[in-house]
Amino acid sequence: MKHLIAMSLILLGLTAPAARAALNVLTCEPEWAALTQELAGDLADVSSATTAQQDPHHIEARPSLLARARRADLLICTGAELETGWLPLLQREAGNARIQPGQPSYFEAARFARLIERPTALDRAQGDVHASGNPHLHLDPRNIARVADGLAKRLSELDPAHAARYADRNADFQRRWTAAMARWETQAAGLRGASVVTHHRNLSYLADWLGLKVVGELEPKPGMEPTASHLAELLETLKATPARMVLRAAYESPKASEWLAGRASIPAVELPYTVGGSPGAKDLFGLFDDTLNRLLQAAP
Repeated sequence: MKHLIAMSLILLGLTAPAARAALNVLTCEPEWAALTQELAGDLADVSSATTAQQDPHHIEARPSLLARARRADLLICTGAELETGWLPLLQREAGNARIQPGQPSYFEAARFARLIERPTALDRAQGDVHASGNPHLHLDPRNIARVADGLAKRLSELDPAHAARYADRNADFQRRWTAAMARWETQAAGLRGASVVTHHRNLSYLADWLGLKVVGELEPKPGMEPTASHLAELLETLKATPARMVLRAAYESPKASEWLAGRASIPAVELPYTVGGSPGAKDLFGLFDDTLNRLLQAAP
């Protein structure tokens, strides 16, 4: 009899479901999913609404995404109007009161970051401008560190039983991140002052951090597709103000950058932009490792 009871308990143990993670987290972009994994580990189930092959300005709130938002204990987005074209619809249609603006379970990274390129005037004729400043803030690793501190605190508030673990993981992440930043800045010292052309202003924070000089953009205005006339004008500009490379994000079409690079006889460089944007960008550390490697390999 005792043997049968023992066997029953063993079988129950084998068939019992694994313990559920403390938090179900949905992020708007892959970089915040990667950061959440660094800070929460197995305390959170994390997924991203977008991939590195999608423009974060424009996605469709499909039923599967709505279902994830409906179950989320925490929604983490960039903010600064990056997701204004789709996030309000997602929050409204999900019917999840926890993740609405102003609620503790809605976290905006931009509130903890240093924003650049704040417009002096709002004029839609100037293209896709953001009142709060440029929202592509994650490509300055100093902003990642700032957001990590804010996010670790929010995770602790939502899951106080594991507050000490979030704090410990953040402290460990900050140590490793600080060391990595020092290494990256040493590696990239030769890039300071290098002139580049970018596709969109999504690389402004990277340029600001590394000291790159943006001398032109493939888009005539932010958010507008490159035109033949604008590219021809840009090519003429580069004859007087040469650039060392043309940069684009993994989700952007290579057509315009390769056209300009071929005629200007400079490299066209695809950067991962976010986690998952290249085979090497498997996490936040890999994102910056691979980004710098690509820039350094292309730099003459």
